[in-house]
Amino acid sequence: MPSYSELRKTNHFYYFIKFTLNIYSMLFSLMGLCVLCVGVYAEVERQKNRTLEGVFLAPAVVLILLGLVMFTVSVVGMVGSLRDNKTLLHMFLCVLCVLLLLQAVALIAALIFEKKTSALFQKSIREGIKHYYDDLDFKNILDYVQQKFSCCGGDEYKDWGVNQYHFCNGTGPLACGVPYTCCVHRQVGEVINTLCGYRTVDKPRETLQEVIHVRGCIHAVNLWMSDNIGTTIALCCAIGLPQLLGIILSCVFWNLLVDMSESRDMVDFKLLKKAGFEYSELDLAGAGWCMCLPRDGGYLPVPASEPELDPIDIHLEKLKKQPPRTHSQLRELQESRSATGLDEVDLGRKQKREH
Repeated sequence: MPSYSELRKTNHFYYFIKFTLNIYSMLFSLMGLCVLCVGVYAEVERQKNRTLEGVFLAPAVVLILLGLVMFTVSVVGMVGSLRDNKTLLHMFLCVLCVLLLLQAVALIAALIFEKKTSALFQKSIREGIKHYYDDLDFKNILDYVQQKFSCCGGDEYKDWGVNQYHFCNGTGPLACGVPYTCCVHRQVGEVINTLCGYRTVDKPRETLQEVIHVRGCIHAVNLWMSDNIGTTIALCCAIGLPQLLGIILSCVFWNLLVDMSESRDMVDFKLLKKAGFEYSELDLAGAGWCMCLPRDGGYLPVPASEPELDPIDIHLEKLKKQPPRTHSQLRELQESRSATGLDEVDLGRKQKREH
């Protein structure tokens, strides 16, 4: 089995890395485009009854930003891998590294400063509860979380007291109560009483255990993540591993292009121009429509080989290059030849002719 250093020099390895990275970038660009379209549609619908100004409280804005980043970065990687552009690939690699590093730093900071993170989420959720009935996106998300994790409010059920419809000094049917998604359901499929949380905000926790969920959703989610550590790690890996794969592919392909650009297997028109070659002198068969595919033997013109000379001509050329000799030097040369037996050979030939 060939080693990695030998394998990376083959065209098959080049094509495998190139098109794997291209397909990877294309898939994520399509995913980013879908997320962007969903975010734009949600934002258009949200603008009809816009009340929430914070980015955290506007899921549509989060989707737009996420989709825009995914689409832009993936297109840069796709074009860079398709055109063998080292600049775009280097940009794609750096952006992926920065994004992955920021996510890791944010996760570590959230674990270290857990209290401050919870306070930030609590403040944001309380702000969203104020406009609970005005923003359908936030309402649907909070209702789902409260039913899924059996919780109520951000920090506790009393957070609902900040909503104008749930003020304890109000006169409506929702006054001093909580939404029905906070209620405890004893049987599956039972008819939901939308006023099951009536007059519960001003009551102590001990008397509400069988009526509503008194635990806040921030604590409920943290408890679920602690109890399901395997699922939590899997979710983190599902977010981080695809980015890590993109970093590895782009790094390998970028280094491969750097090595190939230093060889004669690539069409680098800048280097050709500096070397004095003309475009018409190249045989570009096999370079592809992008003029970027490598070829064994390279695309640089092969210099014409010198014509083979006759041995006699070679000997004469050597004699021309030698300096002239004196009589003493010629006598020494003759004596050296006699010492090597050349004269004896001539004498033997003469004796054969006499016989």
